[in-house]
Amino acid sequence: MTMDTTPRYSTYEVTNQAPPLTDYDAFAADPVLQAAISAFGASWAMDRLHETGRCVGSAQVQELARLANRFTPEARTHDRFGNRIDQIAFHPAWHELMGLTIGQETHALCWNRPGPGAQVARAALQYLWYGAESGVCCPISMTYSAIPILKQDAARWAEWGALITSNAYDSRQGPAATKTGATVGMAMTETQGGSDLRQTQALARDNGDGTHSLFGQKWFFSVPHSDVFLTLARTGEGVSCFVVAGWLPSGERNGIAIQRLKEKCGNRSNASAEIEFRGAIGHMLGEPGRGLRTGLAMNHNTRLDIAAASAGLMRQAVAQAAHHCAHRHAFQRALIDQPIMQNVLADLAIEAEAAAWLAFRLFAAVDRQESSESERLLARIGAPIAKYWVAKRTPAVLAEALECHGGNGFIEEHAMARHYREAPLNSIWEGSGNVICLDVLRSLEREPGALPALLDELRAAKGADRRYDAALAALDSALPDLVRQEGQARRLVERLALLLQASLLLRHAAHEVADAFIASRLDGGWSGHFGDLPMGMDAASLARRAVPVLS
Repeated sequence: MTMDTTPRYSTYEVTNQAPPLTDYDAFAADPVLQAAISAFGASWAMDRLHETGRCVGSAQVQELARLANRFTPEARTHDRFGNRIDQIAFHPAWHELMGLTIGQETHALCWNRPGPGAQVARAALQYLWYGAESGVCCPISMTYSAIPILKQDAARWAEWGALITSNAYDSRQGPAATKTGATVGMAMTETQGGSDLRQTQALARDNGDGTHSLFGQKWFFSVPHSDVFLTLARTGEGVSCFVVAGWLPSGERNGIAIQRLKEKCGNRSNASAEIEFRGAIGHMLGEPGRGLRTGLAMNHNTRLDIAAASAGLMRQAVAQAAHHCAHRHAFQRALIDQPIMQNVLADLAIEAEAAAWLAFRLFAAVDRQESSESERLLARIGAPIAKYWVAKRTPAVLAEALECHGGNGFIEEHAMARHYREAPLNSIWEGSGNVICLDVLRSLEREPGALPALLDELRAAKGADRRYDAALAALDSALPDLVRQEGQARRLVERLALLLQASLLLRHAAHEVADAFIASRLDGGWSGHFGDLPMGMDAASLARRAVPVLS
């Protein structure tokens, strides 16, 4: 008797699975981003954005992102001889991703090439990269935000300026003199204070030579392997801000002992640590006792960057969902041809589009703030509004987009699982929701011109839609009470954000997008869930518009 030894590797054929969304130009496939770039004076950056779009859309970068999150950073506190070294070890994929982002000037394009639309163009790079791998965007954003702060100190800028604006990534953890490029971190939060930085207990002792020695703990140190970082410590005058190098010129760690790395829900490719200062040498930045003001100036930049990043994550999730639904069939039809799914995808798409227009309009205000006081005020009040609302809406978008994939979206082999874990983080970073909404109230109180600048932006769309006009009139009536009631701060910020988004869509987006947004968000009865567009909307065309066109 002979046995059939023919190998049988499969007893069935795999069908009806969407192909992976890879090897495409993510910028070319995003008509909203292209429109915002053109509207806000950054068309000169189109070639660079196409280059980045092809990079982040490549199978190579998607695999690097998977590896960097699968093989997470490790703290190496000691060498094999027992000497403290306090270094962080990363998978090579992390370093390759960092090299790409910095090589494309995602951290410094607007500072290296200032001019019309420069802030918008750089934000677009961050938007694209955040949809590919969010972990590397943390050091990128902090470096971007720290540059104008460090420029205020001539000595520190002379020491660090060329390194942190360099487009060369240098992965070595060591003294600045040996490096070709550098990144900036932040170490602000302590266990007892959290967002209340006035409770800072770390101490700074004056060394009498222009430096201070820092002692104490920091509970969340983002990117603890940074070449240089900003931190807060208490002096005789109060809480002050310090610039601290990661390593001394001798090559030794600068009095920074890593206690442990955080085991985070998301953002796993990036390192976050608990650390102790053991005499770290730092230079004071700004005035003694005014460290909170200096730190918050940096936070303003990172908060707006978070809005653009969250919008980019939304767009990637919607693109993945629409791509899947265009290829997956059920009940004899493609999912995207089924009316209930069309409503869901259309609703997701207008949410992502509104988020993008809001973020990029405010970056355009930053571009113009040196020559326009009204634009400066709009950027000041608009940054916390956008940070709060776009970051708050991102988890809902990611959850619904993941559900569009069914079980396929909930497995680790799909990027959607990683994006889903990432989604809540931006609501926490740089101030959680309550802190951000209180900042809006504080801005209205301390900047008397902020509210008129904001209302002028809203009134720019007046007359374009009667429902919008009614919502704007209702806001005018409610404002005096809302701004006086701290407990209503979230309600106030939500209404301001929705009206800002509607105003921008009326002026810049396709009519059907603005119509659907206003009908669902401003005209009463909005549930906040997706698939809730009212009758009369062309959900089918809106859903199809969300499908990325692969070139």
